[in-house]
Amino acid sequence: MRKALKISATLSILGASLLLPSCELNETIYSSIYTEDFYKTAADAEKGLVAVYGALGGLGGAPALTLVADFSDDQTYPRGVVGRNTLTMFTYDVNYTTQKSNSRVNESPQQIWQSCYSGIEKANWVIAKVPGANMDEPRKKQVLGEAYFLRAFYHWFLTKNFGDVPVKITPSYTEEEALTAKSPKAEVYKQIYSDLDQATSAELPSFPAVVKGRASHEAALALYAKVALYNEDYATALAKAKLVIASNKHALLPNVWDVYRYDNEDAARLENIFAYEVDPVSPGLGHQLVGLCGPPGSAGPEYARTSFGSMFAYQSFFNSFDPKDKRRTLLDTNYIDKAGKVVPQKSITPITTEGVLIKKYQDPVSTIGLIPNIPILRMPDVYLIAAEAEARSNGATAAAYEFVNVVRQRAGLPVLKAGLTKDAFIEAVLQERAWEFFAEGDRWYDLTRTGKFLTVIPKAVNSVYPVRNVTAKNRYFPIPQDEINANAKIEQNPDWK
Repeated sequence: MRKALKISATLSILGASLLLPSCELNETIYSSIYTEDFYKTAADAEKGLVAVYGALGGLGGAPALTLVADFSDDQTYPRGVVGRNTLTMFTYDVNYTTQKSNSRVNESPQQIWQSCYSGIEKANWVIAKVPGANMDEPRKKQVLGEAYFLRAFYHWFLTKNFGDVPVKITPSYTEEEALTAKSPKAEVYKQIYSDLDQATSAELPSFPAVVKGRASHEAALALYAKVALYNEDYATALAKAKLVIASNKHALLPNVWDVYRYDNEDAARLENIFAYEVDPVSPGLGHQLVGLCGPPGSAGPEYARTSFGSMFAYQSFFNSFDPKDKRRTLLDTNYIDKAGKVVPQKSITPITTEGVLIKKYQDPVSTIGLIPNIPILRMPDVYLIAAEAEARSNGATAAAYEFVNVVRQRAGLPVLKAGLTKDAFIEAVLQERAWEFFAEGDRWYDLTRTGKFLTVIPKAVNSVYPVRNVTAKNRYFPIPQDEINANAKIEQNPDWK
């Protein structure tokens, strides 16, 4: 009879598919560190927590963290190589065949599924085992709080991409325990709320005392606010956002450029509440955005030493900015080459004469793009969440205007026009979000959560992508067929059957 092997703490599952053996397992293993022998000490607990954060590496490295959304939205698009155009043209299938054939699963929704469930499994071990560890009690509480924060983040990232998803809150000692059915989205959010209640009560440190790349108390509140906004729970979204603002721990930097400068990372933490933390060592955590966003052939030294010209902004998006908007300077229609000459827009890339370069991830000193962090939660997000939630609850009040105008004034724009209707004000806030968070993996989810993607996306075309046939089923991505094959309890999203 097949024996159920105990799952190592250091080799927790990457997804349900990794737990299906092809033959019976009868071997007794003596060299692994079993969970029963781990999490005994403070050092064990800290190592286990690092593993939970480690799942962000799978999300941020390609990064599926941003590219899945950015290649689908109305702001940015890819050069059609190695299957990237399937996201822009909405031609992917449940097997993510093109991504697999081009070895680009790490840029696909399948990577989101695998990385998030890997992180959830690791978080479950920490949450189950660390309470019994022999360690300082206040730090134990914080370790658990960080694990709850990350488990909430991973579940939220899954549900905003796939809709109904399995909720997994216990570790998998056996194969059977790893196989979980989907829960309705409402139940997913209920669990996320529960986890964030734990995280926000764990007395996590605040900036600047928080360790780089770790969740702070304000990060937990900010995530709670954004989760609640997506859940259309506007009272909760507003309340949590106001707590972040009232804490006075974070603020907008005076100069928007400083948020993204590769040599200003530590100072930018005043605004960057939580980010995919890049480690500029080898080996370390990095991402591809530096190389993707620069001009082809490593031609623009201010962008990167190595760049491929694989990601651009739509001309129509560039044109949408007020010329006085300082955020428009994070895009460019020309660049200076290695000889010091200005390369005009028509020559930026051979795929179009209207290429617009993205400047948020410039890294002129690195050969492999390891320096710039990828923002996940920034202080402007908190203000705009508060503005939208206030307007949806109470209309275009003075408070709602105050929240949005903080962001506009940093951008060098006048305050928002007074007297807007509720709907017009919300539309203005969504547009403000578009200008503020482009190339940060945010816009697609704003379009899908509000139902605007079906009308907005068909208009976001150019000579590279003259037609974009988005349909209602693209609201969510299909659950990877590999996961359905591995777990008979999971059903495909109805629109993708």
